[in-house]
Amino acid sequence: MNSSQAEALRDWVARWKVAGARMEALRLERLRQTDTQQALKNLADAFESCRLHHKPAPTSGLVEQQRWLRRVAR
Repeated sequence: MNSSQAEALRDWVARWKVAGARMEALRLERLRQTDTQQALKNLADAFESCRLHHKPAPTSGLVEQQRWLRRVAR
């Protein structure tokens, strides 16, 4: 890498440091302004649809995990 490429890379990194800090500040501000109750109401129908169409597994998988761990221990 020559010196002009290294300088260009340093400039690029410096710009993204500034941009990253600004983007994080914007993200935090949006989070502060979010109406959580309204957001939950907006997602309620999607949640109900998933709950009705995708039934939970009959087990948590703990028994299967214990079976695998027993095999590994042997």
